[in-house]
Amino acid sequence: MSTVVEKFDSVVLDVLKEIGNIGAGNAATALAKMISKKVDMKVPLVNVLDFSEVPEILGGPEMEVVGIFFKLEGEIEGSIMFVLDTNSAQKLIELLMPGISTDGFNEFAFSALQEIGNILAGSYISSLSSLSNLDIKISVPSLALDMAGAILSVPAIHFGLIGDKILMIENEFVEEFEKDSVNGFFILIPEVDSYDILLGSLGVQI
Repeated sequence: MSTVVEKFDSVVLDVLKEIGNIGAGNAATALAKMISKKVDMKVPLVNVLDFSEVPEILGGPEMEVVGIFFKLEGEIEGSIMFVLDTNSAQKLIELLMPGISTDGFNEFAFSALQEIGNILAGSYISSLSSLSNLDIKISVPSLALDMAGAILSVPAIHFGLIGDKILMIENEFVEEFEKDSVNGFFILIPEVDSYDILLGSLGVQI
């Protein structure tokens, strides 16, 4: 296995954090356009973590969450997930699509979340593609409502074969007239070889 992920230094982390900052800014802009209101975004927390640490950060492996999963395709391969706890997922739907009932997360709520996730993930990947000059696309989203441990088992089955480091970006969005914020996590999981391609395209030598 490549040792790229074992050699992250401060320069590499700064580059990855900048990608997270720009992507989050574009995501906030996309949200604002959806609802025609200003959406403030706190500075995102960006970290490279062991995959095994993720469930605890989400509230523990038994915490019920909504996970929206995409495959990365093109010159970078891997996957990206957008994960929210159920309370944040309900707030996000109510904020962006008022009038849609979230009781029991019905079909309309799931459809709304998939569309929101698609727009947000697309904002991140568009930023990454623009910065790196790489052709990167995302697949049609897959959504699941389950415990964090179960949600993460899907990429873990595959990811366990190629490495143990992921890029995790914690976002907090606040609509200008709302007191409550919405917290969500983007989890970027490139294939190990894709780290070489990505960082090389950004001018970072490992």
